Amino acid sequence: MVSRLQLTLAIIKPDIVVQPHLYKEIQGLLLKNKFIFVRSKKICLSQERAGQFYKEHEGRFFHKRLVMFMSSGPIWTHVLARDNAIQHWRQMMGPTKTYQAQYSFPDSIRGQFGLTDTRNSTHGSGMSSLTHHTGPSCIFPIL
Repeated sequence: MVSRLQLTLAIIKPDIVVQPHLYKEIQGLLLKNKFIFVRSKKICLSQERAGQFYKEHEGRFFHKRLVMFMSSGPIWTHVLARDNAIQHWRQMMGPTKTYQAQYSFPDSIRGQFGLTDTRNSTHGSGMSSLTHHTGPSCIFPIL
C-alpha cells in the first residue's frame, strides 16, 4: 500500500535560531524522523505580520507577548512532508506548555529545548487549508 504524503508547517522560533547548534539538532531530528523539507525560509516577522499570523489568539492574555517574541528575531519556517506529518510533528514538538513537556514528555523538542510557554522553541500548523492564516501560505504565499 502506498502512503500519501501530508504537509505541515513547522516554525523554529527565535530562541532556537539564535543558537545554531540547537537549530541543527532539531533539523537532524526532523530528518531522522523521515520528514522531507519541501520548502524552507529564514525570515524576520514584523509585529504586524506576527499579529496576523497569531490572530486566532487575539484578546488572550499571552497574545501580545507571543507577537513581541515572534518578531524579536529571525525564525526558520519549513513546509514539511511525510505520512501523517501533522500528527508526527505535533508528537515531536510535545505539549505547548514547557513545564508539562519537561515532565511528561522530556524527549520532545519542547521538553528538551523549551524555556517558557512562549519561548517553547517550535510552532506547528496543520495544512487542511492552504489559505488558512496560520498555515504555510501565510509564510509561503505562492503555495
